[in-house]
Amino acid sequence: MNSSFSAQGRTGMLHMMAQAPHDVLVIGGGITGAGIALDAASRGMRVALLEMQDFAAGTSSRSTKLVHGGLRYLKQLEVGIVAEVGRERAIVYENGPHVTTPEPMLLPIYKGGTFGQTSTSLGLKVYDWLAGVKGSERRRMLSPAQTLEREPLLRQEGLQGGGLYVEYRTDDARLTLEVLKEAVGQGALAVNYAKVTGFRYDAEGKACGVQVLDRVSGSTLELRARQIVNAAGPWVDALRDMDGSRQGKVLQLTKGVHLVFDQVRFPLRQAVYFDTPDGRMVFAIPREGKTYVGTTDTVYGAERDIARPPVEQADVRYLLHAISGMFPSLGLAEQDVESSWAGVRPLIYEEGKAPSEISRRDEIWTSPSGVLTIAGGKLTGYRHMAEAVMDRVAARLKQAHGLRFHACVTRELPISGGQVGGGDGFAAFVRGKRDEGAALGLSPELAEHWARRYGANVDRLFALAKEAMKRRAAAAASMAGAAGGDLAAAPVEAAASSAAAKPAGADAALTLPLEAEVPLQYAIAEEMAVTPGDFFIRRTGALLFDIAWVRRYQDQVIRYMAKTCGWPPETEERYRKELERELREAAGNWTGQEG
Repeated sequence: MNSSFSAQGRTGMLHMMAQAPHDVLVIGGGITGAGIALDAASRGMRVALLEMQDFAAGTSSRSTKLVHGGLRYLKQLEVGIVAEVGRERAIVYENGPHVTTPEPMLLPIYKGGTFGQTSTSLGLKVYDWLAGVKGSERRRMLSPAQTLEREPLLRQEGLQGGGLYVEYRTDDARLTLEVLKEAVGQGALAVNYAKVTGFRYDAEGKACGVQVLDRVSGSTLELRARQIVNAAGPWVDALRDMDGSRQGKVLQLTKGVHLVFDQVRFPLRQAVYFDTPDGRMVFAIPREGKTYVGTTDTVYGAERDIARPPVEQADVRYLLHAISGMFPSLGLAEQDVESSWAGVRPLIYEEGKAPSEISRRDEIWTSPSGVLTIAGGKLTGYRHMAEAVMDRVAARLKQAHGLRFHACVTRELPISGGQVGGGDGFAAFVRGKRDEGAALGLSPELAEHWARRYGANVDRLFALAKEAMKRRAAAAASMAGAAGGDLAAAPVEAAASSAAAKPAGADAALTLPLEAEVPLQYAIAEEMAVTPGDFFIRRTGALLFDIAWVRRYQDQVIRYMAKTCGWPPETEERYRKELERELREAAGNWTGQEG
């Protein structure tokens, strides 16, 4: 068990962070901060990371969930971004095939639309070249009949054909977690629900530490570091304000909303990237029996709630209008939306540009106090961004402190769970684990599901499942013995030993199926899941893509976590209310809604 990254061990880890100064302190536990922590730890640096919410709770669990090559940026002539993220996309995939999946993407071409046949063919060809797309995934141009064969739901009127290319679908929150778990495996210390409330400075005015509020216990402590990196995403300007260094370029926050439908109502066969009447581009993507559609792109004021951006009535109507224009036979309405999410993009402000026109480039800023800030950027480019940041940090640590570290090694470093033989070996890995799980007594479908979600870490889940099945068999035998009146035959000492060996929360777990109990155990013990929302939203994605599953098991999960983590009644009730609010907001309690 990776006790250094368990929910029960987080307080101890936080106090361990305060024991000695770090080479690097990273503020922000999204994909950018996680990537920086991994790069730093793998170079041999002493690293600490603080996240004021759960890991990936901000932008990094609220994206369109694509590690994509940036075709839309080619339209904006952002050639450099297309080339960079195209190369990085391949690296992200090879280092973690269990959280990144090739997804054929259809770009339908309509008379009078944004894309014509010639421009689409040329654009996709340039895209393949810039992004270094391998031969098997290069673009194909389709006739109208071929386009409709791939996706019969498309509007037929005015259809002139289509372009087929490959994007990469990801679980953004799990990608972040696997990167962070690998960083911890390389020696980093990382804690969620730890909010930086102030900077500490030396006699020369240089930032040398932070004051931290543990949002779980309410205690405060101080951490020291030679270099502080502000990777707080939408909150980077708030930290710059705290440092007194917010000047020059600033963030422009924009909001993106996605809607989720059951495949019964939206039986999409093929991922589609299509333009809307106002010239924006929208994705419709099938996933795990659902279809999700997004995204919107609207300005979001920094004075609004960044942690909980709302899905608003106007967002829902915009996307439903876009869907009805491209898939007119469906007749989808608000009541067909099963779940939804909204995320905030931390872009760099550009005067006079609409939200969808603002560049997604990243930039690095250094304050007079020495705090280094990384802003902007894309999910796909997280590794390259981290490398750029840590090259600067390494140079500064060498100059200021005489410390030497080796160069970046993350280009070919698998993330946690990624030791599956790369993209080419992943299918064989999954087949082998499917058979292995079935031999343990799991259903082949569940074994395969876990192998795909957890990659090489599935062995740990198999071990937990084996223990759980033994406990269940023992409980069943005990109940059978009690029914037969044979309880007195069991020695008292053996019964006491059995009770002492039973893990906290085991009684509550007996009401959960293995498909829920084992991932929950793993999430608490090895992925620092502190709240039910951490488990249902970011460790499993169930609140987004299987909301009925959340409703079915929410009470048992809360009871299990309360017993395992030792929550007092008031904490259990608070987390219960938080999860109920998440369910309401995801399932249709949209702001601006009439009635």
